Amino acid sequence: MKRKLIWISIALIAVVVYFGSGVYQVGPSEVALVKTFGKYTSTTGPGIHFHLPYPFQSHVKVDVESLRKIDIGFRTKTDRYGKVYYESVPSEALMITGDGNIVSVEAVIQYKIKDPVAFAFNIMDDEYLVRFTTESVLRENVAMVSIDEILTVGRDKIAMETAKRVQKILDEYGAGIRVENVLLQEVTPPEEVLAAFDDVNNAKQDKEKLINEANRYANDVVPKAEGQAQKILNEAQAYANEVYLRAMGDAKRFLKVLEQYEKAPKVMEARLLYDALESILQSSTVLMNLDSGTLKIIDLNKMLRGE
Repeated sequence: MKRKLIWISIALIAVVVYFGSGVYQVGPSEVALVKTFGKYTSTTGPGIHFHLPYPFQSHVKVDVESLRKIDIGFRTKTDRYGKVYYESVPSEALMITGDGNIVSVEAVIQYKIKDPVAFAFNIMDDEYLVRFTTESVLRENVAMVSIDEILTVGRDKIAMETAKRVQKILDEYGAGIRVENVLLQEVTPPEEVLAAFDDVNNAKQDKEKLINEANRYANDVVPKAEGQAQKILNEAQAYANEVYLRAMGDAKRFLKVLEQYEKAPKVMEARLLYDALESILQSSTVLMNLDSGTLKIIDLNKMLRGE
């Protein structure tokens, strides 16, 4: 009898342990995907849950809230003292630009899980998939621009284009991944040509400096020259208008004189003669020799004014 009770107790304990294996806990940032006979049937959120024990049911946990990060062109490592350091991976970092130069590109892609079912059952190694896809797309984008562009204004554009294309490819794969960011951490020429590249950049900067100085000088001289030219043109135009108006006035006066001459030729002849003599004598000083032998100076202007 005792033996029987022992076996019953052992059996009960085994049953409890067996069914207890179906209890599982899901973390705050996780979801659990429950499978029945290996096929996905439901999703449970954070907390303590129960499903039938193996082989009837099982579950897979997926962290859907944490931001995941993959390094491309380098690796983030920690030494035995807990200090973080970075190790370059030239086979990933070195890329060819559109103008035939070689550039070292170190990037980081950040992503989250947007569809845990697709993520858990459609892909085997998310890190390899994301790294391979991002590196391929990044190489294509770098090969479409010059080295000057990727080192200066083109960095952000390349990063955004890479993130868009990687997201599109991952969606086509049904990976259940949402790309949050692609960041170009460091973009530099290879160390072997860095000195020569710096010399080229310095020469370009000197060229830009000289061009800017020339433009400043031109911006100072050209407006002054244009202003001076405009002033001369205005003065010439004013003189032309003055001459034109004077000529028009003289022409009208001549026509009036002609009209009066045609009416009374003799009178107009005498008048014109007197006007001419008056014009001549108004600015003249006459020397007169009187019978007394004295030389006398007469100012006709004063005489005409009655002085």
